[in-house]
Amino acid sequence: MPKINVERGVLVLPENISYEEGTLIEPLACVARGQRLAQLKKGQSVLILGVGLSGLLHLLLARAVAAKPIIVTDINENRLKSAKEFGADFVINAREDVVSSLRKVNDNRLADLVIVCTGAKSAFEQALKCVERAGTILFFAPTEPGETLAIPVNDFWRLSIKLLHSYGSSPYDAQEALNLISKKIIPVAKMITHRLKLEEAGVGFKLVSEAKECIKVVINP
Repeated sequence: MPKINVERGVLVLPENISYEEGTLIEPLACVARGQRLAQLKKGQSVLILGVGLSGLLHLLLARAVAAKPIIVTDINENRLKSAKEFGADFVINAREDVVSSLRKVNDNRLADLVIVCTGAKSAFEQALKCVERAGTILFFAPTEPGETLAIPVNDFWRLSIKLLHSYGSSPYDAQEALNLISKKIIPVAKMITHRLKLEEAGVGFKLVSEAKECIKVVINP
């Protein structure tokens, strides 16, 4: 293993973080990096498209910085229910007219920050219609290889809209994620829905691949 991976990529878990909670440091670090790049601030409105694991973490971190309102969309009612339980101000079924629903719950405004947490091309297209003047779209998920997106360049130039992407995290973000978990600012333990034995790993992969709920599976040896 390269020396730099050990020096910069290994974290010592404090006593108040379990190994199970520790599994969420890396995904939370990626979320922290994305919101840091997007410069999310207190009082800004956030729309999260797709509320799987990453979407929930974005929701929790946006709440921690006092963004408001926080609106999430998904096609899965169980996931929308989970988002509401984790503190979303409003939830919208992605099959509805999201733009109209967004304006209805956000004082007739679009979102200051739109975070795309699903690879569905329709969500990327939806994001382009949901961002407010001088707002930001954060592409946190990729599309399928070869997909293209038609960007209204002239409109976005005139409205000062920013398009960002974020992938992975840095040692700084990993330490920030560890601190957020350690201080219980982000209650990741509540996100763990299944605990399986090592010989049940196949069941875990099946649960995740079916994506019927927003789940986090921990495999214990």
